[in-house]
Amino acid sequence: DVTFQNGSFGIMEDQLFNLATELAMKEGIPRIFVAANSGARIGLVEEVKKKFRVQWKDPLNPLSGMQFLYVDDTDLDLFRKHGMCVTEPVTLPDGTKREKLTAVIGPDGIGVENLRGSGMIAGTTCRAYEETFTLTFVSGTSVGIGAYLVRLGQRAIQKGPPILLTGEAALNKVLGKQVYTSNYQLGGTHIMHKNGVSHKVVDNDFEGVRAILKWLSFVPAVRNGPLPIQPNLTDKIDRKVFDPRRGPQPSKVYDPRILLTGAMDAIGKWRGGMFDKGSFVESLDGWGMTTICGRARLGGIPVGVVMPEMRTVSKTHPADPADQDSMETTVSQAGQVWFPDSAYKTATAIKDMNQEGLPLFIIANWRGFSGGQRDMYEEILKFGSMIVEGLVAYKQPVFVYIPPEGELRGGAWVVIDPTINAEVMEMYVDSTARGGILEPSGIVEIKYRRDQQLEKMAYLDVEVAALERQLSAAANAGEADRSTIAEQLRTRQELLLPTYQKGAEHY
Repeated sequence: DVTFQNGSFGIMEDQLFNLATELAMKEGIPRIFVAANSGARIGLVEEVKKKFRVQWKDPLNPLSGMQFLYVDDTDLDLFRKHGMCVTEPVTLPDGTKREKLTAVIGPDGIGVENLRGSGMIAGTTCRAYEETFTLTFVSGTSVGIGAYLVRLGQRAIQKGPPILLTGEAALNKVLGKQVYTSNYQLGGTHIMHKNGVSHKVVDNDFEGVRAILKWLSFVPAVRNGPLPIQPNLTDKIDRKVFDPRRGPQPSKVYDPRILLTGAMDAIGKWRGGMFDKGSFVESLDGWGMTTICGRARLGGIPVGVVMPEMRTVSKTHPADPADQDSMETTVSQAGQVWFPDSAYKTATAIKDMNQEGLPLFIIANWRGFSGGQRDMYEEILKFGSMIVEGLVAYKQPVFVYIPPEGELRGGAWVVIDPTINAEVMEMYVDSTARGGILEPSGIVEIKYRRDQQLEKMAYLDVEVAALERQLSAAANAGEADRSTIAEQLRTRQELLLPTYQKGAEHY
């Protein structure tokens, strides 16, 4: 309640929050957290605050600096009676005696006991994610423990107000200069939606509540309960799926979401997608954009969906106002490739959908993992391994499908192979799809190198074969004749090599 002490978490609030969360876990029902708070409550002992005095180094000159704080004897008895402070006697050089203030003891609810309560509800929220469905709607600013609760509950919808650990005023104080001008710079949607903390962004509270209800419509009413199947009145279950390559602009790389949702074809007729019309709801769309994930329905049955983006996307790192040397950078990420952020997004989505009890469809069309130096430094290996860990723990059916003319290669195949969890996983492959350890160019570089291509050239090309015979026959001829034949052979080989490279890759 932001109207009471700015929505701060005191001991009583922590206990209530904890009891509500434990009730949700006990009954196996969803726990929805509408977040608008200012973090753990802090306070000062007002009685002591009003009465303490300052002993200056020079009593006549406050600019000389502070020596210590003290309280008068007239107030000391009252403070001691109520256990508000601790003092020690000090005698000044002129013989004056003071009761030096060494500690102020406040009532429960204004100090570190609130941090203990914050730790308690953080732990309970973490357990709740594992035991029931948790969802947070950030309708107002969420600070400190409030921000941690957003993240620990995993699924988050953000309206706009920031999610932050420390406010801009406090940070500016620490930095010693005016760096940040708004809390939105630290935790607005342009930060939290882009880093995967917020799964979805809405414009207002009404849209936020609608998003909550939409998400709840995909999950069981109670833990381990039946999935909420909705009658499908528009699409037949046994139907043809629209091929996006036949869309309005077939020459362009298509938006892969069309495969899920359906679209108008080139003549303006509606063609259905893999899932029921209008049922696909994307999440985490601002983060790891070379992967697409969300929830949909198939024949009215809720399912989770993970698939790659086909097109090249841009990833922007904002400049940090606290670092004068930093600048905004934008990097391009190729489609059909797992980068550190999109691999982490895939693992996160798989874990969330498993907790929600959803069958999972993986539309597998990945060329592999990006393994450059920056990607290795940014933990691509760790996040790729997390995909395997998520599938090993999956309890519902997992369908891996390689679509028409799709491809699945190398490590991308490894992390979603059905043998990872054979009890629940199956793989289906279109007749036009392809798979392999490496892409053709990579295999040729290792297994069909230049010298082997030259051997094939001598086997197939009449002119090259004739020149090689002439060169062998001219073993006893003059150096000039041999050089002429060798140069003709080299010229012919260099002319044909690009063509034979393509042939080797096709093989």
